Amino acid sequence: MRLHTPLALLGAAVLVLMGPPLLDTGGGGDSGTQIPGLRLMVPNTPGGGYDITARTAAKNAEDAGLTHGIEVFNLPGAGGTVGLSRLVGEHGNGKLAMSMGLGVVGAVRSNDTPTTLADTTPIARLTEEQDVVVVAKDSPYRTIEELVGAWRKSPGKLPVGGGSSPGGPDHLAPMLMARAAGIAPKAVNYVPFDGGGELLASILGSKVAFGVSGVGEYLDQIRAGELRLLAVTGPERVEGLDAPTLKESGYDVDFTNWRGIVAPPGLSETEREKLTRLVEELHDSPEWRKSMETNGWDDAFLTGEEFGDFLDAQDQRVVSVLKELGL
Repeated sequence: MRLHTPLALLGAAVLVLMGPPLLDTGGGGDSGTQIPGLRLMVPNTPGGGYDITARTAAKNAEDAGLTHGIEVFNLPGAGGTVGLSRLVGEHGNGKLAMSMGLGVVGAVRSNDTPTTLADTTPIARLTEEQDVVVVAKDSPYRTIEELVGAWRKSPGKLPVGGGSSPGGPDHLAPMLMARAAGIAPKAVNYVPFDGGGELLASILGSKVAFGVSGVGEYLDQIRAGELRLLAVTGPERVEGLDAPTLKESGYDVDFTNWRGIVAPPGLSETEREKLTRLVEELHDSPEWRKSMETNGWDDAFLTGEEFGDFLDAQDQRVVSVLKELGL
């Protein structure tokens, strides 16, 4: 509607000065990203991949002025399914989201939970990263060949630790590695931990012979010499790290993990769009780009229905791989 008279223009100016804005346009609101009171749940313990991703995303979003006062909190248990159940129970809560990834997909299957990721509102897949095979700095194994040689002789006596439940990435990666090395996956002594933070203490304390986790989780410890990196699980070497891929070491494994964000079911279209817009603006920010480079994360951005379809496919992938491995 057009305002034609000076009096009408004056009235409009008074309304602008005195009345509340009809549209969210300030700060990060230029793109409608301000979500006051937003809480971001981490479904495992501090120090793991979901935790690092969530806290990095929250800080980057605030530094970029997209929103403010994001609360990141941990609700660990059962490989992430305790947090998932809480999320699904928060029906219609547009101020709650959860950091998650392939580990939660696997935990849903291994724990046979009544709630699944199909019950959530998919927001975005953010990153993809390789897993690393690491040992403590005083471990007798200095190369991946030495480790696998000892593992072949006594697979049950060399426990491998991972920061996810059976069916999660830190479980699937060593199982695929075992099969490629001629070790029966059922013979592997896998010890699950509720996130990479818990796993780290057991690797450093030599409670497990070796560990498998995301590259971004242990970069600091690798660079500080506390952990010895033996191999990476993806298709190419990780820039800045002196370690071969499993494939170039003679083990036919090409495995990567991913992480993303989901929200409760029952969101309004406006709430879903606002969360998605916040993550899109975060993805395009220089702060997030720098964090991805620092943590060794690859960009794997995917939103909305496409991310939902991806989650369905990942569920079927976990089932297929577990069957293929006889697990």
